[in-house]
Amino acid sequence: MTTSPQVAAPTRSRIAAASLVGTAIEFYDFYIYGTAAALVLNTAFFPKLDPVAGSLAAFASFAVAFISRPLGSAVFGHWGDRVGRKSMLVVSLLVMGLSTVAIGLLPGYAAIGVVAPVLLVLLRFTQGIGLGGEWGGAALLATEHAPPGKRGLYAMFPQLGPSVGFILANGLFLVLGEVLGDGDFGAWGWRLPFVASLLLVIVGLYVRLQISETPVFKAAMDQHRIAKVPFAGLMRQQWRRVLLGAGAMTVAYTLFYTATTYCLAYGTTTLRIPKTTMLALTMIGIVFMAAGTVASALASDRLGRRRTLIAGTGVAVVWGLAMFPLMETRAVFLVGLALAGALGLMGLIFGPMGAYLPELFKTQFRYSGASVAYSLGGVLGGAVPPLVATSMQASGLGVMAVGVYVAAMAVLSLLCLLALPETGDDTL
Repeated sequence: MTTSPQVAAPTRSRIAAASLVGTAIEFYDFYIYGTAAALVLNTAFFPKLDPVAGSLAAFASFAVAFISRPLGSAVFGHWGDRVGRKSMLVVSLLVMGLSTVAIGLLPGYAAIGVVAPVLLVLLRFTQGIGLGGEWGGAALLATEHAPPGKRGLYAMFPQLGPSVGFILANGLFLVLGEVLGDGDFGAWGWRLPFVASLLLVIVGLYVRLQISETPVFKAAMDQHRIAKVPFAGLMRQQWRRVLLGAGAMTVAYTLFYTATTYCLAYGTTTLRIPKTTMLALTMIGIVFMAAGTVASALASDRLGRRRTLIAGTGVAVVWGLAMFPLMETRAVFLVGLALAGALGLMGLIFGPMGAYLPELFKTQFRYSGASVAYSLGGVLGGAVPPLVATSMQASGLGVMAVGVYVAAMAVLSLLCLLALPETGDDTL
């Protein structure tokens, strides 16, 4: 009887590349839509509406993907827990990438009428399906390959994907804004970042196809510990952790999308800050977010996931109340400080989540549990803030009410974290 040769374990650099490149590409795809929604989609696809209603419609189409993300998490989580992490990462990348390219090629309202916004919403829904399966697989790829005591370090790499993807997305929009006039940018320039996603997807597929299945999942397969219906088992045994994990994630999403999508629209339309200035300030804030991600992920290996998360979330309660008074000054430095503080705190909270959410769930439910908790947190923390903030502004409550909303979401996350256990020393 012969045995198959042992496959060498992938190096940390290969794991880092495979987990980082996919999340960077997928979040690039996701963020270019958010930026386009703030800058141009209201006129390209909803021109019959007044400016505020058009912005609400554009942000509503942005929110659709957050609603579909839990569905994508359940579908990809099911098969990721049944057949493996690697194959689902490849499929999710294709779903997300091809949907993004299709948005870039979609004719606007002027060309095909009401069909244009309908197709836009459908493609955005499909984007959410793909992203719903992406993050959980990338986080598991990192954590399930990590040696003991270094899961925070390994899981840091997929958590850096949003920072890299955002810089790529907004950097490209910033360049296009400088090179093209407003007319050309609104007519066709905004489409280029969407079409460019095709090249990034090809790179991402190549990198991901080089990585092996995780040793933790292989062991589960060898020991026949694979659930027939993972999502059903998850809901029976660990539903409470799904809800608490989603609540714990909410503040990270709220900080991010308030500071980027909403503040970008608010800063350019209400405060009359130039578009390129707001994009540049946001990109500087993303550097703080990346630094916070690295610092907190590494700290969570020494201090514990829960303690690190509670500290960052506690500060976020205060910052939610401070950021809009800073924005209202219209001073470039103080506006930049408001954005950098919010995004830096988002990084401090986001960094340990790459290890913490997977650690909360059993191996046979881990892809489903981590993905669904992550995506449900996005519905409340990512889809809702731009809509709530724009509605508050339109109804006369004022922008300070938005800061109170951010602080309230931080309190919600803090309460959820207090109800969850420490997991840093648990085995997978």
